[in-house]
Amino acid sequence: MESSREIGRLPELLLPWYAQNHRLLPWRGTREPYHIWLSEIMLQQTRVEAVRGYYARFLEILPSVEALSSCDDETLHKLWEGLGYYSRVRNLKKAAQVIMDTYHGVFPQTYEEILALPGIGEYTAGAICSIAYNLPTPAVDGNVLRLMSRLLDDPAPIDLPATKKRVTEMLAEIYPKEAGNFTQALMELGATICGPNRKPDCEACPCRTICHGYCSGTMETLPVKTPRKKRRHEEYTIFILSCDGKYALEKRKNEGLLAGLWQFPNVPGQLTTGEALEAVEKTGLRPREVYREVSRKHIFTHIQWNMKGIYLEVSEAGGPFHWLTAKEIDTQAALPTAFRQFWQEVEKDV
Repeated sequence: MESSREIGRLPELLLPWYAQNHRLLPWRGTREPYHIWLSEIMLQQTRVEAVRGYYARFLEILPSVEALSSCDDETLHKLWEGLGYYSRVRNLKKAAQVIMDTYHGVFPQTYEEILALPGIGEYTAGAICSIAYNLPTPAVDGNVLRLMSRLLDDPAPIDLPATKKRVTEMLAEIYPKEAGNFTQALMELGATICGPNRKPDCEACPCRTICHGYCSGTMETLPVKTPRKKRRHEEYTIFILSCDGKYALEKRKNEGLLAGLWQFPNVPGQLTTGEALEAVEKTGLRPREVYREVSRKHIFTHIQWNMKGIYLEVSEAGGPFHWLTAKEIDTQAALPTAFRQFWQEVEKDV
């Protein structure tokens, strides 16, 4: 079989299948670039089912680029709370401000202009241009790379830039006039029938007649990825300090991991109970009672935090902290998941 000629049949095979079988998702069926952009950013590293509710709430509060551009950071972070990778939402706001300042609030309509916006890479620019403007700009993500590696029976690691470049160029040559539907059809097939971490459902695939992986029986061994580096482990002691129904929070630095977000006070290393009491006293507070200790972990892309949470009542709400009620934390303070898992223990008692 000749790969290039057969790949050219993808539109005729995929478009009818997509019309009949695509999932009904809230960001489908719209050409509004703001909505498409928001959905694509939210879906990065995040499951579809988790995004549904966030997407609807975000658009209810911030229905336009203008509203996003002027939103205060606390509200923005609260809307994003739990989605993780908070640099995504900070870049959303930066890009919205560029659109307001440079394009007078009108979303740009060329690939080059969209790609130049903060936080937008080749995949997101391709998705916006093809879905919103019907331009022949491939959106090549992990789902599409997995699909193409199986169709081509290609052992090249899909996480190499050269592989992504080659697949993008190959798809650009075969884009039909229904560009937006073709982009979404590729995404859909790669996310469902040819999805990750499971056996591909080849019998239900509209492309199996041109799939080299299916014909050679290698589809379950593909795609290939380069070996990952081992995650670095870091140890922390987290203090959940309480006094008269209020809890101590502090802001993280405006740079680095989880920049500018709220956190419970913490120190490197896992302290004994006695060492923890001494550390709290050094902040100027007087400990009264340790009433709970729990261990939790949180995994970032390249780092794993191993955390010991110490729940401690103190005599006065002082020290270098902000003291908030449970309601204020739930409605105003965006706690990253790494710290929210400790707050969930408090919520059981509140």
